[in-house]
Amino acid sequence: MLRKLLYFVGIVLLVVVFAVGCGSSNEPAAEEETMAEEAAEPADEEAAAPDEEAAGEEEMAAEEEMAEFDNSLLDTFDAANFGDSAAIDNNWLPLVPGTHWVYEGTTTEDGETFAHRIEFTMTDLVKEVAGVKTAVAFIEDYAEDELVEAEIAFYAQDKEGTVWYLGEYPEEYEGGEFVKAPAWITGIDGAKAGIKMWAKPEMGTPDYPQGWGPAVEWTDRGQIDQMGQEVCVPVECYSDVIIVREFTWDAPTAFQLKYHAPGVGDVKVSWEGDDQTQEELELTEFTHLDADGMAEFREKALTLEEHAYERSKDVYGQTEPSVPAS
Repeated sequence: MLRKLLYFVGIVLLVVVFAVGCGSSNEPAAEEETMAEEAAEPADEEAAAPDEEAAGEEEMAAEEEMAEFDNSLLDTFDAANFGDSAAIDNNWLPLVPGTHWVYEGTTTEDGETFAHRIEFTMTDLVKEVAGVKTAVAFIEDYAEDELVEAEIAFYAQDKEGTVWYLGEYPEEYEGGEFVKAPAWITGIDGAKAGIKMWAKPEMGTPDYPQGWGPAVEWTDRGQIDQMGQEVCVPVECYSDVIIVREFTWDAPTAFQLKYHAPGVGDVKVSWEGDDQTQEELELTEFTHLDADGMAEFREKALTLEEHAYERSKDVYGQTEPSVPAS
């Protein structure tokens, strides 16, 4: 009897020891799983960190690149400094209603050179932009006689005689079909007016913004490069010509050279540096439209503006319509 009792007690003790042992063996396993999970969390954070760091570096690089240029002039624009602002008689950029300029030459794209023609016409329309009355230009851009861009652009002259650029609505086409319209207008989406031609241009003037359209990456800049030059184009030979060197802040070594003749405006376009388009244009026609011609281009500009209100509701849709000058 005693032997059986001792045997039973031994069995019970074995069962208890086994149960305790099994329970204790699970605890380290659970702890290991928890530690593994905790270790995985920093790994995930570390994996995401390089992406965030790269984005931050790109943003800082862009800010540093912009800091290389002085954009303080953009903040000097004040509607109070403009009077009869749509009447533009700047000596090197006179934009008189009815004036029609035609430029012909070549442009290179993807290593291929093709015929290029630009027709620039000052309409008799006026549009109020950011509290300033602007003169409306209508521009057509042709490649191999195919219209690739049509544009309305807005200029104003301040009381000192400096010509400002307040924005544009360009429509781009490919194969006759509309592609896009990267519009920017002063006062909308951070866009600001810039200078197209000083009242009294001088050598040594630092480069300056010709406008600022951040939403469409419009960052053109200009600088007086040469003065007192002589240049001959098919229309005529001109003296006392000013050459303005233009570029964008993201391509500061690709220059477009614009030749401004007194009493005429742009008479030639050339290039230097890393400009891949290598655009070469010369003034081939310089005329003043009659009443019928004025009516034709006024209608073209107003038709393009109708498109602008349909296709650019967020930008152009916030502007007042163009009207004939009174």
